[in-house]
Amino acid sequence: MKIGFTGIDLPEGKIKYQDKYLIALAGKDNPKKVTPYFMELIQDDFTQAEAIIVPKDKILDILIYDLEKMEARLERSDDSSEKVLIKKYIKILENETPLCDAEFDKAEQKILKTISPFSLKPVVQVEETDELNSLFTETFEKANRMFFYTSGQAESHAWIVKKGSDIVTCAGKIHTDLARGFIRGDVVSFEEYMTCHNFNDCKSKGKARVVDKEYIVQPNEVIEIRFNV
Repeated sequence: MKIGFTGIDLPEGKIKYQDKYLIALAGKDNPKKVTPYFMELIQDDFTQAEAIIVPKDKILDILIYDLEKMEARLERSDDSSEKVLIKKYIKILENETPLCDAEFDKAEQKILKTISPFSLKPVVQVEETDELNSLFTETFEKANRMFFYTSGQAESHAWIVKKGSDIVTCAGKIHTDLARGFIRGDVVSFEEYMTCHNFNDCKSKGKARVVDKEYIVQPNEVIEIRFNV
């Protein structure tokens, strides 16, 4: 995930997320390999960013770009209904509110997407004193992302997906073959997994559930995929 930032002292480049769930899984399973999640921090580049971090007192550094886009679109537009909506967007921005924090109907969202304002992306407004890792956690939450895990003797691995993703989508994150040949999934909550010796132990104790392709994976679940390609 690429996270843009401005007006705050953050390191650029790939940054490892200090994931307490992955650390606990690795501590229990003692795997040969541990694969944490890395995000990429990019300064003053909001075009590529999937989310944005900015200090609360510098929110206008982001919104000014959107105001310029809106005003330019307003001047070019000859659609009266579109002009009404653009004026609504401008008023929201002038009130120092990122567009991601406002509610819009489908028609409003459609026009917004054609304009592509930066603040329609998840914008996290922070205090300078915010701790780095908790800042990332807040950003994932604002961006509607969640983690699920695979873990065992070979590897403990953190995976990130959009909240509400089904298990086939999650399987595809691990490997495209797992999604293509998906048969069933086995899932267990992190808390239940930590009470068992391993995934097979979770199954034998009835802690793990067998689920079909429609199953929506929940945050922090540990999963295994049964597949045939």
